[in-house]
Amino acid sequence: MATDYDAPRKSEEDVKDESLEEIKTRSTNRGSSNVDVDETELAENLELPGADLSDKSLEVRVVPKQSDEFTCTECFLVHHISQLADVTTGVCTDCADG
Repeated sequence: MATDYDAPRKSEEDVKDESLEEIKTRSTNRGSSNVDVDETELAENLELPGADLSDKSLEVRVVPKQSDEFTCTECFLVHHISQLADVTTGVCTDCADG
């Protein structure tokens, strides 16, 4: 919550004089100014810059893992065998460094 440091501060006597009802009404008035925003509705109206790609489809050729590749047991990415840091654990050099 933001604090206005320029606003006049209340003394301890003023705070003691406030009733519980005044504090409750003040806190409920602050909370009522919040506006509920539907994030889904905002996202539907959002238009990103660039070309309209709605009629395009993405085609990717998937190549199976080759004999000179391995899957790292830490990051689960397929790497060339030259990036194998430890044969027993099957960890790549990137994961072994970190």
